[in-house]
Amino acid sequence: MRAWLLLLLSFGSYVVALGNPPAVAGGTVRKHLVYFRDKAGTPFSTARPEAFLSARALQRRSKQKIAIAPRDLPVAPAYIAQVRAVPGVQLWYTSRWFNAAMISCDSATLAQVQALPFINKAETLNRQPQPVARPALTPALPHKQATQSRRADYGLAYAQAAQLDAVTMHDAGYKGEGMQIAVFDAGFPSVDQLEAFKPLFSEKRLGSTFNFVDKTKAVFERDIHGTSVLSTLAANAPGYFVGTAPKATYHLYITEDAGSEHPVEEMNWLIAAEYADSVGVDIISSSLGYTTFDEPSVDHTYPDLNGRTAIGTRAATLAARVGMVVLNSAGNDGDKPWRYIDVPADADSVIAVGAVDSLGVRAGFSSVGPTSDGRIKPDLMAMGYLTAVIRPSGVAVRGNGTSYACPVLAGMVAGLWQSSPALSAQQVIETLKRSGSQAATPDNERGYGVPSFVRAYQLANPGKSLPTKPTGLMVYPNPTASNELFLTIPEELLQKTLRVRVYDSRGALVLDRSMPEAGAEMRVRTGVLARGTYTCTVTADAVKRTVRFVRL
Repeated sequence: MRAWLLLLLSFGSYVVALGNPPAVAGGTVRKHLVYFRDKAGTPFSTARPEAFLSARALQRRSKQKIAIAPRDLPVAPAYIAQVRAVPGVQLWYTSRWFNAAMISCDSATLAQVQALPFINKAETLNRQPQPVARPALTPALPHKQATQSRRADYGLAYAQAAQLDAVTMHDAGYKGEGMQIAVFDAGFPSVDQLEAFKPLFSEKRLGSTFNFVDKTKAVFERDIHGTSVLSTLAANAPGYFVGTAPKATYHLYITEDAGSEHPVEEMNWLIAAEYADSVGVDIISSSLGYTTFDEPSVDHTYPDLNGRTAIGTRAATLAARVGMVVLNSAGNDGDKPWRYIDVPADADSVIAVGAVDSLGVRAGFSSVGPTSDGRIKPDLMAMGYLTAVIRPSGVAVRGNGTSYACPVLAGMVAGLWQSSPALSAQQVIETLKRSGSQAATPDNERGYGVPSFVRAYQLANPGKSLPTKPTGLMVYPNPTASNELFLTIPEELLQKTLRVRVYDSRGALVLDRSMPEAGAEMRVRTGVLARGTYTCTVTADAVKRTVRFVRL
């Protein structure tokens, strides 16, 4: 995949257009979106989509019987070349779905661009220079070590997972394996340092990263919000904190500039969604929302919340049309004069996620519906009040916001889709709604309520029993390229001091370690092992269990 990503990033005319800083001829340089009249002369064809979409993206569409459409074709390279040739233009990105380009230049230069015969229209995305916010990072701290019970395996995160039946989902073997989730946010500082995220790297489950604000691949910086958001999904530190999809593959994209608020951020959202589509992402989790901006003249109004007006809303709709499940936080304005959901949560095919507490009571700040065209919003609810999150310091704390409810639910969605792969994206959404705690009486405060993995699984798989938790000793991943083993401990060995031994293929003992008070999952640091087949034994008192694994 990484080779394909490099190819994707190398051709500026396709998705990420790299350019030189503009020569300022006078006036304020701002970002603009210019729309092209057509895609005439493009060398790309819907008959050869492999030229601009990854194999996984094509597989996702084929599985859901979604045809490649003209809107999927990249912008015509000849048009891009002529725009870039205008002195003073910096080309940032191009959009396949909008048939448009994001550029920066002053107003006089924009007039020259608009005079080109293939330009349809233009709109300004920011009306004043955007500051770059780079907060100082708190040094990462190691997490606390293992605790005792099944509940304690999740640490503070237990309630939010259990509310959605995600603990049962994990016990049935659905932790997001094989699913790909893109997280859109404002920054992910310390994710590359924290213990809770180490499995992402050791198990090679970090799919791609991109900073669409600065046009770099650097994402382990900027605002701390994304780190906390990601922890509710991806953290995997049994005995301290476990997210709702601890085994999924993640793509981390910065689309939000926390230092300012401009429509350009909705455009960043669009470009990130196209990128996610291209690399084959299954689920987008976006804890972002837009209503007001630094320039009041471009604020969204309630009539804009009709599912088809705002850039972000149109982008989210198109992302759903190519077979991704898109979840977006509903917003935190429920107790303010602006009570309504944010953009792009108003999109018809997007799951707008509101916030409840651990008892299922709606948080007062959780934004409400309906949309201006009368549709029910939010769609579903998850725990967003006193939600457990991990800060860049490595400390688990509690926080509030639909920003946390959204990823908590997104992880459950990953497990549901993993368990029921024949479902289309829209069938996943409908199944979740039908599983909601108030599916029969949805309203504009709690939508269809809090969904249940167990109910959703039964709806998607009528007559089929949910798999039971494996009873034997298991090691994962297997085969492994890591210097750590993750063991699933059988019930008869729980709460006991364990002796863990590892033998090579000749029977030589290569590891002998005592592990106190094991929980349901345990991490064992093996050090560097040579390639080959190994046997791991775990004993306590007179009980002994054995499992074999392969070191790559």
